[in-house]
Amino acid sequence: MGLVLDSSVVIDLLRGDVRDGSVLAPEREPVMISAVTVHEVLAGLRDGEGELTTAVLASFVVVPLAAAEAELSARWRREFRSQGITLDIADTAIGATAALRGVPLVTGNPKDFPMRELHLEPWAR
Repeated sequence: MGLVLDSSVVIDLLRGDVRDGSVLAPEREPVMISAVTVHEVLAGLRDGEGELTTAVLASFVVVPLAAAEAELSARWRREFRSQGITLDIADTAIGATAALRGVPLVTGNPKDFPMRELHLEPWAR
């Protein structure tokens, strides 16, 4: 089946906050993250977190940001901007990663992903 984890979920996992272990159950594989999530996580590293972070990130399938993800992300940003809603480029790129693969996006921030094409799976925060 597979799923994509939002950056907030990966950060929670890195900090030892596993709210719902079933998200990482073997039958849910592949567990994917966007290359944008790698950037967000590494940009927010605290002192002493590098080794663990590298190991955790390596445990996921990292999906590169390709033209298809960029195009869908841009379309969403334009559509919502026309309604007076500003979406974050990182969120739309991560959402596009899940939408284009037809898998759920696991997030603790569902309000950041109002795109109707997405199937969100909540991560209790």
